[in-house]
Amino acid sequence: MKFQKYLSSLKGKRVAVIGAGISNTPLIDALLAAGIDTTICDRQTHDKIGDAINRFSGLAAQIKLGDDYLEDLEADVIFRTPGLMPWSDELREAAFRGAVLTSEMEVFFDVCPCKTIAVTGSDGKTTTTSIIAELLRKEGRNVHIGGNIGAPLLCKADGMHPDDIAVVELSSFQLITMKKSPDVAVVTNISPNHLDVHRDVDEYVEAKRNIYTHQSSAGRAVFNHDNEVTCSFAGTAAGEVLFFSRREKVRDGAYLDCGQIYESINGHNEIIVSASDILLPGVHNAENYMAAFSAVRGLAGRASMLETARTFCGVPHRIELVGEFRGARYYNDSIASSPSRTIAGLRAFDQKVILIAGGKDKGVGFDELGAEIVRRVRTLVLTGLTVEKIRNAVVNTPGFTDMPEIITCDDFKDAVLTAARTAGNGDIVLLSPACTSFDRFRNFEERGNTFKEIVRELT
Repeated sequence: MKFQKYLSSLKGKRVAVIGAGISNTPLIDALLAAGIDTTICDRQTHDKIGDAINRFSGLAAQIKLGDDYLEDLEADVIFRTPGLMPWSDELREAAFRGAVLTSEMEVFFDVCPCKTIAVTGSDGKTTTTSIIAELLRKEGRNVHIGGNIGAPLLCKADGMHPDDIAVVELSSFQLITMKKSPDVAVVTNISPNHLDVHRDVDEYVEAKRNIYTHQSSAGRAVFNHDNEVTCSFAGTAAGEVLFFSRREKVRDGAYLDCGQIYESINGHNEIIVSASDILLPGVHNAENYMAAFSAVRGLAGRASMLETARTFCGVPHRIELVGEFRGARYYNDSIASSPSRTIAGLRAFDQKVILIAGGKDKGVGFDELGAEIVRRVRTLVLTGLTVEKIRNAVVNTPGFTDMPEIITCDDFKDAVLTAARTAGNGDIVLLSPACTSFDRFRNFEERGNTFKEIVRELT
């Protein structure tokens, strides 16, 4: 009952919870039920948050909303929302006054009674996390999935058993202040990302590194051998290191060779599955499976691996087939909020596609994406704040003439309908924006769902 003991340790202290969203709601309920002096801070106004705040008001919580929500932040313990970086002026001042800065996920790692597997990376986190959870469920294990996906886990910790497994996806925003690492850490890849929030690339990389740096010699770290940054992590890992690669054989881990995925244990190689067995399209999904297979070594058998590969149909908004209209297939890859993610999406298909892209800039360049669009896109439909940046990256690609055709649309729905008008039998229409959704939508899920609704109207 470590979580209850943790709550008891907070009695007599002032606790501030920053962010009144879904991930913190169970925590706030637990704090108030335990009689903890709790202040809820949120940038949104009362009108936007709605009924949740009214309920907390009735439970004797102190509430600070609006632009001044962090002003005079007096607390002994502060639960940081992942979206607020620890070097913000208000948090630094609070820490200088002696406040302990933590988060829902950090406390979970302290009180979790079972084995933990965590996944991070610039791309592929959610799919890899979901594959790991599916593999373990096939083995009959009781799996708790959380972090960036699933339900908040902290308040469920006391109901977990030692033989359960918690599988979590962690972002750089969550990892940046982590002081404890999981039993098994997976880093899918690292490329420049979230530079609209992180101060520089080095800070982003160091945040990702936190997923394994606090492991003991009993830990396991799984790294992408084909990625220069993640490959360099191996020399600083304290425990077992496994690699995965689609380019070359690795001595310990998993690799792709001639269409087969092999497991390698001290150089002894055996086929796990054929890449053609994997239901999800694209070589990047073969990478996700190799990472997952390495993470569950000793926990899942070959039969579960093959069954999962053949039956797991993926996660919504990740190259999700959503409909067919006049012979063209429509795929929702709204999760692709970075150029590298869109590049992976384009490479998932063996033909040129009609691409819908654009949104809010993350401070990452589009030159590499521009070259990939020239190679793999027949028609490019651009919308959102980054229209000109992506367009310039395409037209300035060496060898560009007049292909792909580039069409710009002010309205998102118009962009989808425009793509539909250009699509014929056998074509693929792919929403893979390469940008965040925040110019028009609350998140990538809302953007993806809007796309699906428009496609449903067509079909």
